[in-house]
Amino acid sequence: MKKWFRAIAFLFIVGVGLWRLSTDDALMRSHDQKILTLKDSSAWVGASLYQIPFQSKDGPLIQYGYELVAHTAKYLGPKGSVMQITNGMNCQNCHLEAGTKPWGLNYGSVYSTYPKFRERSGSMETIHKRINDCIQRSLNGKALDTNSKQMNAMYAYIQWLGKDVVKGKKVKGSGIEMLPVLSVAANPQKGAILYSVQCQKCHGAEGQGEMNPDGVMYLYPPLWGPHSYNDGAGINQLSKLAGFIKNNMPNTVNYHQPTLRNEDAWNVAAFINSHERPHFDKSKDWPILATKPFDYPFGPYADTFSEAQHKYGPFSPIQQDQWSKATKK
Repeated sequence: MKKWFRAIAFLFIVGVGLWRLSTDDALMRSHDQKILTLKDSSAWVGASLYQIPFQSKDGPLIQYGYELVAHTAKYLGPKGSVMQITNGMNCQNCHLEAGTKPWGLNYGSVYSTYPKFRERSGSMETIHKRINDCIQRSLNGKALDTNSKQMNAMYAYIQWLGKDVVKGKKVKGSGIEMLPVLSVAANPQKGAILYSVQCQKCHGAEGQGEMNPDGVMYLYPPLWGPHSYNDGAGINQLSKLAGFIKNNMPNTVNYHQPTLRNEDAWNVAAFINSHERPHFDKSKDWPILATKPFDYPFGPYADTFSEAQHKYGPFSPIQQDQWSKATKK
């Protein structure tokens, strides 16, 4: 009898222990999942290629739009199969993962916020105009016909990515995260050291990038020189490049686990943008001088700060001046 009692007691204790372990494990998994869900849902993430509705009426056009964004040079580059109008870079060299990555210049809020007034042009702009801006500036190319199949495809892809974003709303994780400005000027010399350690292995010692073996597209894009973005590109502003670098570089880094500190990102950006690149006619940009960003590197300005300070900082005095003038109106 005692043996049976001991056996039953032993099984009861083991059962309770296993139940507690399984319950604790379930609670831990539930807790971890909640943290993961909160973390992953804190910024917009775009749908992948495999979610494109291929069988729908617009599916093929959306897919072609994806292809044009992901592999622009294959179709529009110097050896493009459709036309030769760009510098060989791909849209997704800036709009990472075909415009779907959080804080990677994604397209999350494009369809929801366009058309809109942009101070750079001083006019209302459509998505078509915005696409051509990127082609002419970041890809140092020639504008697409707004009625072309290529333009319609890119528009369809951007529209599809942002279709579930409320009209007029800008979702978190759109574009580039704006980093706090440094209290001192960004330092290209310090940036050069960081570049040699963190960036050179992919983008090259001379910022020339690395071409695919087929010679059609870049595996890693050039960061300066004749085949890189021109001086009219938005990424030629230090704040934009620094924010992009912080959350995305070296490649595979994301905003959850950045490798570089804010200061490092500013300094690397300063080093990259200190180099020569193709020129773009900016004579019609920023028709109202007071609306120029604090880090726009080309004058004239509505203030007395130098081009060098507008390019490298320190930016706080410029921001304070702009804020002071804006509040007096």
